[in-house]
Amino acid sequence: MLNRRNLLRGLVGGVGAAMGNPITTENLLSAATVGPKGEVQLTPSSTTPKRVIFFMQNQGFDPRTCVPEGAKRSGELNQWKLPEPIQALEPYKDRLHIINGLHGTHTSPSHSAFFGALGGYRGGDGVPPSASTIDYELSQVLPETLMPHLCIGMDSIENMRSKPTIATLSASGAGQPIFMHSNPNHLYQMLYGGISSGTIRKQHEARSSVMNRIEQLAAAKGNGLPQADLQRYGRFVDGFRDVNGLRERLATVSEHLKKFAPEVDTRYATPEHETDWHDVLLELGVSALRSGITNTLTIGSGRGEIFGAWKGIGVEQQGHNLGHMDQPGNPIWIKIRQYNSEMLVRTMKALESVPEGNGTMMDNTLIVYTSNNADKQHTNGANWPVMLLGNLDGAFKTGCFTQLDGKRPINALYTTLLNVAGKPCDRFNMNEKLAKKFDSSDGVLREVLA
Repeated sequence: MLNRRNLLRGLVGGVGAAMGNPITTENLLSAATVGPKGEVQLTPSSTTPKRVIFFMQNQGFDPRTCVPEGAKRSGELNQWKLPEPIQALEPYKDRLHIINGLHGTHTSPSHSAFFGALGGYRGGDGVPPSASTIDYELSQVLPETLMPHLCIGMDSIENMRSKPTIATLSASGAGQPIFMHSNPNHLYQMLYGGISSGTIRKQHEARSSVMNRIEQLAAAKGNGLPQADLQRYGRFVDGFRDVNGLRERLATVSEHLKKFAPEVDTRYATPEHETDWHDVLLELGVSALRSGITNTLTIGSGRGEIFGAWKGIGVEQQGHNLGHMDQPGNPIWIKIRQYNSEMLVRTMKALESVPEGNGTMMDNTLIVYTSNNADKQHTNGANWPVMLLGNLDGAFKTGCFTQLDGKRPINALYTTLLNVAGKPCDRFNMNEKLAKKFDSSDGVLREVLA
C-alpha cells in the first residue's frame, strides 16, 4: 500500500511524466549494457518513465505463425517477410524482435501453465501461485504509479459477464493471486467513475459507498477469528482497502484523467460480440498507461485458461477445441493471431501519440507477446516463442530474429527484464538445484540486449 510519501512520488513519476514533465532521479529506470563477463551494467537513463505490457494468448503460440519462412538462424528481419498471422506488424519490423528457442518444460504447461507462465515455475489448473510473477515484480521496480499493476482478461461474453474478475496469470507472492478485470463497465467505473456524470457517476458513488462499508465490516468482524485464519482474512480486508485507496488516489488527479478517459459507447452496455468488450478493455488498459495510472499492463486473451471466443472476427469455434487445431495455415488461427497483431499495432499507435522526453511513450515501452501455454495446447513446453515490440529506451535489440538452442528457460528472459529495470539478479524464481537441470547458464539473455 502507498504511504503519503510514496503517493506523492507516484504522482510525480506517473502522472507528471505522462504529461512530459521530468521525474525525480530516484525513480529513473537505468539503461542496461552487458559487460565483458556477461554482467549487466546500469547507467542512468533519460528523465522518462518506463512501462511494460504483457500480452498472453491462450492455446499456445506455434513458432511457425511468427518465425519467417526460411529463417533457420538469427538475423535481421528486413531480409524476410513476416508470416500471414502477424502480417500487421510488417510496417513495424524495425521495432520487432522474434525469439525462438526458449523453453518452459519445468512449468508443466499442458493445457496452460497458469501462474507459471509469468512466474517461471510449475503451474496447473487450480494450483495457487508459488511465488510472484514477473509482471508484478516489474511493477514494483519501475517508477511508482497510482496503480502499479493492471490486469485485463478477454474471454467469451458469457464468461466475462458471469466471472468479471478471475485470477489465473499474475501473483504478488506465494498464494497471492492478482485478479484481472473482464467487465469493461466495472473497470471504467473503477478508473474513471469519479470524473464521469449521469448514470456512471451514480453507479460509481453507490459502489464506493458499498465497498467502504464492506471494508469496515470486514475489518471489524475479523477480530474474532482464530489466529490461523487471521492472516488469510487480513489479505481479504487489504484487498478492499486497496480498492478504496485507489479510488481516493484517482480522485486527486481527476482533471488530468479527463484528458485520457475513453468515450463510453454502445459497446459497453450492449456488445454485439465478445470482441466488442475485448476492444474496449484494450482501450481502457492503454488509457491507464497513457494517463500514468499504471506502468505495467497484463492482457490475458483467453484469461490464462483453455476457453475464449472470437465470434466478432468470424470465428464460430470457441473454447477448448481451438487448442486441438494446428495453428499454421489454419484460417481460424490466422484470424485470431491477426486480431492480436492489430491490437498490438493499436497499442503502439496510441503510445506513439503521447510525447515523452525526446520522443514518445512507445520509445520507453516494451511489449512482450507470447502464450501462457508455450507453443501449443498439449505441450511439454520445450519451445516457448516470444515476440518483443519496442526497446525500452534502447535497452533491447529490435528488427531481428533470434534463434536460441532451447537450453535457457523463460526465466532467463524475466531475469533480463528485471536487470534492465534496475533490479540486479542472476535468476528469477529458479533456485540453484532447478537451474542445474533446466538452465544452461545464469544471468541475462545477452542475445536480446542492445
